[in-house]
Amino acid sequence: MRRATVWHRKPNRTNSASPLIRSILLGLLLSAVTASSPAEDPATLRLYYWQAPTVVNPHLSQGTKDLSASRIVYEPLASFDGSGELIPFLAESIPSLENGGIAADGRSVTWILKRDVKWADGTPFTTADVVFTYEYINDPAVNATSAASYDRVSRVEALDDHTVRVHFRDVNPAWAQPFVGVKGMILPRHRFADYIGRSAAEVPANRIAIGTGPYRVQAFIEEDILIIGEDLVSTVRIEYTRNPHFREPGKPHFDRVVLNGGGGDAEIAARAVADGLTDFAWNLQVNDARIDEIESGGKGRVVELLGAWVERIMLNFTDPDRETVSGERASVGHPHPILSDLRVRKAIAQGIDRTEVLALYGRGGRATDTLLVSPTRYRTPNAAIEYDPEAARALLEAAGWTDSDGDAIREKDGRRLRLLFQTSINPIRQQTQELVRRDLAALGIEVELKSIDSSVFFGPASESTNTRRHFYASLEEFAYSNKSPDPGPYMAAWTCGEVATLANNWSTANWARYCNNAFDALHARSAIAMDSEQRQQLFIEMSDLLIQDAAVIPLVHLVDFSGISASLDGFAPTPWDVEVWNINDWQRK
Repeated sequence: MRRATVWHRKPNRTNSASPLIRSILLGLLLSAVTASSPAEDPATLRLYYWQAPTVVNPHLSQGTKDLSASRIVYEPLASFDGSGELIPFLAESIPSLENGGIAADGRSVTWILKRDVKWADGTPFTTADVVFTYEYINDPAVNATSAASYDRVSRVEALDDHTVRVHFRDVNPAWAQPFVGVKGMILPRHRFADYIGRSAAEVPANRIAIGTGPYRVQAFIEEDILIIGEDLVSTVRIEYTRNPHFREPGKPHFDRVVLNGGGGDAEIAARAVADGLTDFAWNLQVNDARIDEIESGGKGRVVELLGAWVERIMLNFTDPDRETVSGERASVGHPHPILSDLRVRKAIAQGIDRTEVLALYGRGGRATDTLLVSPTRYRTPNAAIEYDPEAARALLEAAGWTDSDGDAIREKDGRRLRLLFQTSINPIRQQTQELVRRDLAALGIEVELKSIDSSVFFGPASESTNTRRHFYASLEEFAYSNKSPDPGPYMAAWTCGEVATLANNWSTANWARYCNNAFDALHARSAIAMDSEQRQQLFIEMSDLLIQDAAVIPLVHLVDFSGISASLDGFAPTPWDVEVWNINDWQRK
């Protein structure tokens, strides 16, 4: 692994990179793309993620970019296709009541594995790998980010080399959570067994990964580019080669995959597709004009998927400026001095004109008042956030925040009503920040904006405190989604037990540190509700409670745009897995 000189600078608090800097960065990135995977080589598949993957281990993943880098290598027992149907990968078939795979009492599920499957180094794949993967995820010292998908599991039992039974603590309507989809990828026991527990972060296989999937990692090359100004932008190149033991004859269709990651934004990714410099570009959060440019240029096309992603503003329930004795900031022991008041949170929600934010996304967004948008049966008909600045001002007055000195900023007990609002560097997000700052200023709230490179903001908590997981701000914006048609783990991210802390290395998903016993009770009931209509209603009640509590401000239900080379066939995205889930079917026209 090669690494260039690392420069340490203070975090950037400007709105975005200047046009000159963006031009320089574009040249550097596109040179890297063409140098590592020349366009004239049809046997090389070129991928570009503007957020840089940091690990090729799905259970230590910090987000979609890590899950995607891992999914090229690793496979689950099954995954959900675009229609929400379970498709077997490492499983021979899908368990059901009819075939005896799902226990009649709802307390276990039995999977039959495909035979003659091998890891990319030739080692046989067996149920011992499935059992080990559970033990790895369930070890609290590992701090697995996928743990919420396994919290109903009591044990995993290998009945023989090709039959594994997953036992649950109680009846479990979500039996297809463990070992399914992006949170269900199986790790090779023989590569990880010596690195379980606190040494999990040190295993070489976290980057030089071999799996049962179509490709294996040949090289993980990390580089750092210092942009003019104060932003340190990390870039990586991951080189994959064929798995010589892949079980499907004639697949994969490419000899080599090169993933270039980081150092840019969606605009640069769109430019790479339009210029024919990449075969796939992830997450094109760009305006309609840029989409039209790609589609009219002849070298690329754009695939739209209305999945489960929701752009949101998170509100921090803890004080990001106070530290505990152990040095932990944003601790539940120190409630937020401003946002702990429901009246203030509601004022912020009612004071933002979200229709203007929606307009920034063009055909890339749909209106939403809730976080749980898909599957549609779970989408609440009740939640609504009305834009009402007069009501917002009245709430702030009732909460004791007044402008006593006439400087247009409210105060209370000697404290100014001032909030830090952070997000990743992305043109649309910076425009959103400006709209929010304008709207809240009209209420008498001072907002400081902070923009962080996406590779840092979505990166590992161990490398920077400027991550969304640390959440050392009052407000932060990003997009997130449920990774399965069953929303249990997604909604678990608002339970008290999922609060991100120093002790769990910020690996759990409740980054806002919201804790409400009523919400926890609803979630606990949903975990054992076997009646589908009752379970649906419980998730709707959870969604409504988050809005009533002003715990979060949903902005936009995102349309997921992927940029694809005009020469590429086989791309078939699903909302319930990452885009590369079927990369073994991708081929050149």
